[in-house]
Amino acid sequence: MRRLTKKKALHLVKGLDAFPKVPDSYVETTASGGTVSLMAFTFMLILAFLEFFVYRETWMHYEYEVDKDFKSKLRLNVDITVAMKCQYIGADVLDLAETMVASDGLNYEPVNFELSPQQRFWHMTLQHIQERLREEHSLQHVLFKSLMKDSPSSLPPREDHPSAPQAACRIHGHIYVNKVAGNFHITVGKAIPHPRGHAHLAALVSHDSYNFSHRIDHLSFGEKLHGTINPLDGTEKISPDHNHMFQYFITIVPTKLNTYLIAADTHQYSVTERERPINHAAGSHGVSGIFMKYDISSLMVRVTEQHMPFWKFLVRLCGIVGGIFSTTEPGVWSCDVSLDWQRCV
Repeated sequence: MRRLTKKKALHLVKGLDAFPKVPDSYVETTASGGTVSLMAFTFMLILAFLEFFVYRETWMHYEYEVDKDFKSKLRLNVDITVAMKCQYIGADVLDLAETMVASDGLNYEPVNFELSPQQRFWHMTLQHIQERLREEHSLQHVLFKSLMKDSPSSLPPREDHPSAPQAACRIHGHIYVNKVAGNFHITVGKAIPHPRGHAHLAALVSHDSYNFSHRIDHLSFGEKLHGTINPLDGTEKISPDHNHMFQYFITIVPTKLNTYLIAADTHQYSVTERERPINHAAGSHGVSGIFMKYDISSLMVRVTEQHMPFWKFLVRLCGIVGGIFSTTEPGVWSCDVSLDWQRCV
């Protein structure tokens, strides 16, 4: 009785087989079938190899949310060289709340405005990269992932000769500002406190010594990341006359960067440039200097580097192997004419 029940169960299981097997006596291998099989296996190997490179590739995912952190300070990183002596100029920040931010973190270093051959080569390379970034915005993904780890992120050491006239001033360092719109500027005279804001002591500086030709080696907001390139890095402006105003209108976007190399809270920004001569007789009023007016966006960008899951890679790999095998298998079998045609597959 048990044997009979076992045979019925086995017969039932065999009836559920969706992949019936063909006896070896009904199968005949051919040269054409072998050629097709060889081509199929080669094609499967190539696609599997390419799929592995797709699995290793990563992409940047962007999410947008409201920035709720408005009480903390914003770090401003500066490295600017102005073609004037350090005793003639001053740099400070005045924000929208008429609060004058102390610039104690900035250093004034007398230097030569002209660059050495090594520095000029670095500067030209940086300008070339900036041109490509303006043309191809997708390159920013590459910068986020690699952080330009194979390239220098700052100007090479200066090689100023001691006897050379040091008629320029390098202003570098960092200061912490409030997270509101503000104006970072470099103009004639040192800044002095004022009940209604601030003023610059410029009366003792001759107009003939005004020269606001400048070079921005680095300007960033937030945490300073090695290897990143900001929109104003490498900017060089030559003033055509003594009284000239350079303006940069900057929009800052808080950014949380999370890649396989680094996780940091930084800031991206876009900039619009404008310059004009100061000529009161012609109606062009203002103050000679370099003015960077910045505003902070209320939205925050979260940039995350993502990777294909391993299970998805296996599913895609099985799809490649199974799909090619099922569509290229010729299934060339010869049947004995004396057999029932229904037994041939």
